[in-house]
Amino acid sequence: MVIRTLQVWVRLPYNVSGLPHDRSELLFRGGTPSKVMIQSMDSWIQAMVIDEHGGGGGSDLRVTGRVLAKDGGVIAGTFVVDRLIELHFPACEILWNSSEGDTVSRGDRVLEISGPSSQVLRCERILLNLLGRMSGVATNTSTWASEAPGIEIACTRKTDWGLLDKWAVHIGGGLTHRLSRGDALMIKENDLASLAPGVSDECTAVGIAVGGIDMDHHAEFVVVEVRDECQALVTVRKWDEMQVDRGGCEKIVLLLDNMGPERCLVVHSTLVREGLREWCLLEGSGGIVFDSLGKWKDSGVDLISTSALNRGALPLDLTMMVEEVVK
Repeated sequence: MVIRTLQVWVRLPYNVSGLPHDRSELLFRGGTPSKVMIQSMDSWIQAMVIDEHGGGGGSDLRVTGRVLAKDGGVIAGTFVVDRLIELHFPACEILWNSSEGDTVSRGDRVLEISGPSSQVLRCERILLNLLGRMSGVATNTSTWASEAPGIEIACTRKTDWGLLDKWAVHIGGGLTHRLSRGDALMIKENDLASLAPGVSDECTAVGIAVGGIDMDHHAEFVVVEVRDECQALVTVRKWDEMQVDRGGCEKIVLLLDNMGPERCLVVHSTLVREGLREWCLLEGSGGIVFDSLGKWKDSGVDLISTSALNRGALPLDLTMMVEEVVK
């Protein structure tokens, strides 16, 4: 099968943050999906097509299906639908009434798909599941971002639909965070056993782990999970020493795990007092709920991260109405 390069002009509703947590350019560049994005969406599409087991009957009668929004939201996943049709339902044609990142209202027409009834009906549920899921994540992310202006919000690697979730978060105005375990170095509690074997004191262990980072390969984006002020100070002091030695300027990300906005502010203030705040980015994470967003605005963190952006999202309610084409 010959797979053409998809050209998608994505109109983003938000500015790029400049934080290393924005990995969207690894998914799309110049309006074109990257190799890793194409591989991911092809895998999801293939799995959903296989699960349909042929998709039932139909005829060669030419029909048109109109996809309508039953709720308001942000559209995401248009290029995935295009890919679905291109690879598996080539006798169908799509006319988009909405673009990636557009906001739709209840009753708006999102797209029209025309082709033999057998193919239109076979792709109906797959199309609605893909577009509904990604648009639901984008819509939920947009709601969170609107509730907390002035603070960036990222998703995590707790994703149900992999890079499709990551892209939908981006379209909704959030940050993708790491795309995979190998995308950026992250040192968490479970890593300390191998990075600092035999060391029981966690502050000491964190310092040893940070001291062992290969700066030439990882300095651009390193995340270290800390759970108290001591671990935060040890981490940034060690990073400061290493950067001064190599003449580097990259900042380390401190993931302040389950510390809450008040304790995060204490860490921020301490780092400022010690002259270390310029060497780090503070990421609040763990236990973040929608109703608490207002408390994070004055917490001193640079961003917050939560899996609720995608895992707490309901699909955007979409429906398809099929009509015979009258010649």
